[in-house]
Formats: sequence, C-alpha cells, structure tokens
Amino acid sequence: MPKNPISTSSPASFEQAMAELEQLVAQMEAGELPLEASVAAYKRGSELVKFCALQLEKVDSQVKVLEGDMLKPFAGEALNDHSGGAEE
Repeated sequence: MPKNPISTSSPASFEQAMAELEQLVAQMEAGELPLEASVAAYKRGSELVKFCALQLEKVDSQVKVLEGDMLKPFAGEALNDHSGGAEE
C-alpha cells in the first residue's frame, strides 16, 4: 500500500486540490507508485484538474459580475495625453 493513499473525497478548496495534485504528480514522477496505484492517481488527478477548472470558471464568472459597469478601461484621456512637455 502506498504511504499516501489516493483520496476519493472532494477537495475542500482550490488550494487543497492543487496541493493534492502536486503531491500526486510528484509521486508519479518519482515512480513511487505501482501500476494500479498510478492508474488510480491519474484518475484522481484528472478529477482534481476538472475541479480546479470549475472553480476557476466560477471565480471568473463572479469577477465579471462584480466588474459590471464599475471597472472599465480608462477612456484614454490619461493614455492619449501627449502633453509631456513637448508641444506640437
């Protein structure tokens, strides 16, 4: 049995999922897992990637809602102001 058994529960957070994913990748790269455990780790890793992608999509949607009409690019007044001392 591997020293860190593959979890099957849902991660509590994005950060927890990323930490578990990093641990799985390290174990697989180090060759610490037998074949069956490697397959289980790959499956778990795929689930974690999907979980993280979903969390990022949710946050992206929340940011878009929060931005609404509040955060827009500057109208260009400051960016197009060429009064840096030399007048045309």
